[in-house]
Amino acid sequence: MCGIAGICGDRWGRDALVAMAREQRHRGPDDDGYFVDPANAAGLAHRRLSIIDLSPLGRQPMTSADGRLTIVFNGEIYNYLELRRELHDYPFRSGSDTEVLLAAYQRWGPGCLDRLLGMFAFALWDARERCLFAARDRFGVKPFYYHVQSDGTLYFASEIPALWAAGVAREPDHTAWATYLTSGFSDFSGRTFWHGIRSLEAGHALTWKGGGAVTQRWYDLAARAGGVPDGRDARTVSEEYLALLEDSVALRFRSDVPVGINLSGGLDSSTLLALVHQVQGADSEVRAFTFTTGDPNYDELPWVRQMLDRTRHPSLVCELGARDVPALAEAVQDHLQQPYGGLPTLAYARLFERARAEGVIVLLDGQGMDEQWAGYDYYGVGHRSEAPVVQGGRGAAVRPACLTREFHARAEPFDAPRVFGDEVANLQYRDTRFTKLPRALRFNDAVSMRASTELREPFLDHRLFELALRQPVTRKIQGTRRKAMLRDIVANLGTAAVVEAPKRPLQTPQREWLRGPLRAWADECIADSLHAHGGSWLDGDGVRAEWQRYCDGDGDNSFFIWQWITLGMLARSPRRIAA
Repeated sequence: MCGIAGICGDRWGRDALVAMAREQRHRGPDDDGYFVDPANAAGLAHRRLSIIDLSPLGRQPMTSADGRLTIVFNGEIYNYLELRRELHDYPFRSGSDTEVLLAAYQRWGPGCLDRLLGMFAFALWDARERCLFAARDRFGVKPFYYHVQSDGTLYFASEIPALWAAGVAREPDHTAWATYLTSGFSDFSGRTFWHGIRSLEAGHALTWKGGGAVTQRWYDLAARAGGVPDGRDARTVSEEYLALLEDSVALRFRSDVPVGINLSGGLDSSTLLALVHQVQGADSEVRAFTFTTGDPNYDELPWVRQMLDRTRHPSLVCELGARDVPALAEAVQDHLQQPYGGLPTLAYARLFERARAEGVIVLLDGQGMDEQWAGYDYYGVGHRSEAPVVQGGRGAAVRPACLTREFHARAEPFDAPRVFGDEVANLQYRDTRFTKLPRALRFNDAVSMRASTELREPFLDHRLFELALRQPVTRKIQGTRRKAMLRDIVANLGTAAVVEAPKRPLQTPQREWLRGPLRAWADECIADSLHAHGGSWLDGDGVRAEWQRYCDGDGDNSFFIWQWITLGMLARSPRRIAA
C-alpha cells in the first residue's frame, strides 16, 4: 500500500516529481523512490508503506530485469504467490507482489489484469515504446487521479493535492459541485470536484503515448455476471460461494505486518469474524477494532461484545465524542479536499488512528455485502425504487432550492443503466458501480491512508460479486428477510455466533449533535460557506431559513447540512476553494 505519482511529457522538472511524493508522505512513511527516464520523457515517484517483503528489495519504482519496464504500484495482489509459480522462469530478485505484477505484465501485457486478485492502481513506463500504461482495480478500491495539460503532458497521483503540488491549477469544477449539491451524486463518472482533474474509473486502464491519453474499460461487472439467473440448486451455489469466501479472507491475511479487523454489530461483521475463525482457527487472536460515539441509540458495541464473547480476540474501542468533531472534521476535510460522509467517516478516521498507534498496519472490514446481496431496505421487489444515494436515507436529503438558479442549471443528470432483467439486480449494479460503493471506497481509502494504514476488503472480490449477482431475487430477498442466502450460509458455519444489531439507516448521532453540541461550530461553517459562495452558488436567504428550520427540529436528515458545512470548511482551509 503506497502513494504513487508520475509525469509524462517533454517539459517538466524533477522538483515537481519530488513535490508530488512529499505531498503523499502519509501514504508511505517507510521510504521514497524516484525514476527518471534517460530521455526525460517520464518520471515516476513512490512513497512506500511496507506490507509484503519489508526488505530494500521491495522498493519502488521497480524496473524489470531487462531494463525495459518500470512500475509504481499502490495496492496488493493477493494471489501473487500463485502467479509467481506460473512465472517461475522470471529472474525474481524480491519476494514482493510488485515484482510479480511487473513480471505478469511483461509476460501477458494488459491481459494480466484478468489474472489479478487484488486492489490496485499502478502505472508502468515502457522505455522502448516511450509509453505509459496505467490501470485501476475492478471496483476502484485504490485511487488514480490524473490531469492532461494542453501540451499533452500527463500528471498522475494517488491523491489530488499531489497534483496541485506539481503545479496543476486548483480550480473547482462547477458542474461536479452543482451536481453534488443538487442530487447528492458524486462518484458516478470520471469527473472530480476539481476542474481538469479526472479519476480513472474503476475497471479502466489508461494509455499515454506521444502526448495523447486514452482510457478504456477492461472489466465490466454486468458482462461478467451475465444476464441469465443461476439455475443451479441452492446447496451447490452455497458451497461454491462459501469456498470463495474462505479463499478471499485467507488471501487477505497475506502480510508481513500485523493484521486486524474492523467490527460493527451487523451481519457482515459476524460473517467476517466467522470466516476469520474458519481460516485461522477458533484460537485466533487478531485484534478487533470498533468505533463508538457513546450514544446507546446508535452504538453497536453491545452486539460486538456479544459477538466476541468466548473468543480470544482483543477488543479495542475507538471513541468519537462531539468535542472531537470540529478539529478532526477540518483536518480530514483539508486532507481530502473533496466531500466526505460526515460523522461516520470521522469515526472511521479515529479507528484507523488508533490501529496505527497500536501497531496494526493492515485492517480487514466487511464492506460490500449489502450491494452484493441486496441488503438495503429500498431493494424492493416488483417496483422501481428511487433509492437514496446519500448518507441517511430518510426525508429530503438535499436542498436544490437553496442554490442559485444559474448554479443549479450546471448540474449533470444521472440515470444508471439497466443491464439486468430484474430491478433488484439493476439497483445492486447501480450501487456497486456508480453510487454507494464508489463513494464509500473514496472515503475509506482516504482516511485509512491518512493514518498510514492499509484497509483490505475481502468481500470486494469480483468472484463473489459475479456469483451473487447471478442469483435469482428469491435468494436475496424473502419477504422482510434481506440477504437471505448469505444468512443461511453464515448460520451453517458453526464457528461464531451470528449477532446482528437492529438495522438502522444512521450509525452516528450526527443529526442530534449538529442541532445540539455542534450547533455553534456548524453555524460558523455555514456562515463561512455563505461568505464564500452566497449569491454565486448558494441562495443565502434559503440556506439560513433551512438551517433555522433544522435547528428547530424539522426533519431527520442532516445530509444537506453537512454539504454546507463542507463548503465552509473548504472555504477556510489553508487550501481554499474559490467560487
